Amino acid sequence: MNERAMKKKLALLFLFSALLSFAHAQEKHSFAISNGSFMYDGKPVMIHSGEMHYSRVPVEYWRHRLKMIKALGLNTVATYVFWNFHETAPGVWDFSTNNHNLREFIKLAQEEGLMVILRPGPYACAEWEFGGYPWWLVKNKDLVIRTNNKPFLDSCNVYISKLVDQVKDLQITNGGPVIMVQAENEFGSYVAQRKDITLEEHKKYSLAIRDQLLKAGINVPLFTSDGSWLFEGGTIEGAMPTANGEDNIGNLKKVVDAYNNGKGPYMVAEFYPGWLDHWAEEFQRVPAEDVVKQMKLYLAEDVSFNFYMVHGGTNFGFSTGANYDKNHDIQPDITSYDYDAPISEAGWSTPKYMAIRAELMKYMDNAMPEIPPAIPVISIPSIKLTKTVDIAELKSVTKAVLSDNPLTFEDLNQGHGYVLYSRKFVQPAAGKMEIKGLRDFATIYIDGNKVGELNRYFKNYTMEIEIPVNATLEILVENMGRINYGSEIINNLKGIISPVIINGNEISGNWQMYKFPLETLPDLHDLGTKNTEGRPTFYQGNFTLDKTGDTFLDMRTWGKGIVYVNGHHLGRYWSVGPQQTLYLPGVWLNRGENEIVIFEQQNYSLQTEISGITTPILEELKVK
Repeated sequence: MNERAMKKKLALLFLFSALLSFAHAQEKHSFAISNGSFMYDGKPVMIHSGEMHYSRVPVEYWRHRLKMIKALGLNTVATYVFWNFHETAPGVWDFSTNNHNLREFIKLAQEEGLMVILRPGPYACAEWEFGGYPWWLVKNKDLVIRTNNKPFLDSCNVYISKLVDQVKDLQITNGGPVIMVQAENEFGSYVAQRKDITLEEHKKYSLAIRDQLLKAGINVPLFTSDGSWLFEGGTIEGAMPTANGEDNIGNLKKVVDAYNNGKGPYMVAEFYPGWLDHWAEEFQRVPAEDVVKQMKLYLAEDVSFNFYMVHGGTNFGFSTGANYDKNHDIQPDITSYDYDAPISEAGWSTPKYMAIRAELMKYMDNAMPEIPPAIPVISIPSIKLTKTVDIAELKSVTKAVLSDNPLTFEDLNQGHGYVLYSRKFVQPAAGKMEIKGLRDFATIYIDGNKVGELNRYFKNYTMEIEIPVNATLEILVENMGRINYGSEIINNLKGIISPVIINGNEISGNWQMYKFPLETLPDLHDLGTKNTEGRPTFYQGNFTLDKTGDTFLDMRTWGKGIVYVNGHHLGRYWSVGPQQTLYLPGVWLNRGENEIVIFEQQNYSLQTEISGITTPILEELKVK
């Protein structure tokens, strides 16, 4: 395609997307897949999309990020919908508060002239906790996730029905901006790993998900998304196949044609301008020139694409998932979901953003909107931490659960956070302690004194221990996020899931478990001020601001834990890196009084203050 033809095509793209901003007040538009092309109001159109997840961005910043996507030169925004983000407890649904308001996000996208692609799963991956599944599904012993299993499909049907009720009037067929919906997600890779299930059974499951979407009211085109070598297991009859991460256009067209009646359209539903990051590993980067080079190939060959991610945002709270490999039984994802994306975690334009925009601008006749100004940033030189609370003080006001053996988080009906396992020994015990069922990070104490750590990331499940007579063993276990990808998602229990063994003997009887979910800030009032090095401790401080803005809490002198500001759970920090700061959105700060609470579980050194700085630190890795 010559430059003049390309310029005409891209100009049409912006005309179509501009019309979307008036769609709610004008006649309905149409979108269809016909004769191997995407058709908008009967005319061929290419999809140039960027993915952002509304769940990873404060609601107050949604419009800013959507404007950034539009100013980049894109005409579509894609988003996953995470089941467990909306079903907050069994049978409790939230589609209305803060950034749970999916309808508002879709409407804002329409107002900004963007088409919308929804990716509802029910499995999402996305480095999100349990791939989007609610943790309590595993409590049903008859339920088998991601299979042709009636209890699981019944649960999926409830979720899909609730979701579609929220969005069906926002489909383009009803005047909204939603043009396509994904059925399942990267199912081909799961099929390849679960060879214990026949392809026929796998297909029954994926067809059931398709049928649930259609029955609930989805009437825009469906699509699937898989690696191009995994189409056999992942494609679904009646859904357009797209390829993730496919940079070989010849191969893309060949495999799509083979599974789509010999014709397009051709789309890369996940075009990676960056990559995901784990704790204790190097921060991943993709050069801007590589991204632009590949984008130019797609443009020249009429291949539609979706940048995954165009803006990553943040894994606030306990929303992070985890991976695994041959060297690590778990690879927890960091709190930042910056992803080395064109739009940074805090919504800034990056050199990669500018390079992509400059390339698209060559063909646009200056039709691109201006880049919106960045959200202001502030520094907070010193926040004094004036109160400390040892977890033992919370233990004293927390009712213990008694059992002969350690119970899992799920047995305790707890999804996230921490559990303190405690047992008094009336006889001494010594030798090698094994906790092979540790999920995921444990700090070990005898009579309140720290004696070691165990860590699933490093496959460190054993240590030498000596417990005197009448001493108390305490094991504080942190759930670092359920695995979100691969066949191991079926083995996602947390806590201590097998017996504790000392010197070859199973330790049973008289276990006490104290639940600390910490999804919201615990009540620390009227507790003491004990602070002992090595003991897990809450730090609390108040600070006053005369202006607000985004900032980054500097955690470089801290060990491992979580942070709340004004009740907002910012996520995890861990000194191993590569992330050394926590993003604090300015919209969560107050002019006047503010409160910070830090739960520091290692407490290697006693802290007195913390600061907020104006730039993130994402590359200081302390573990090689």
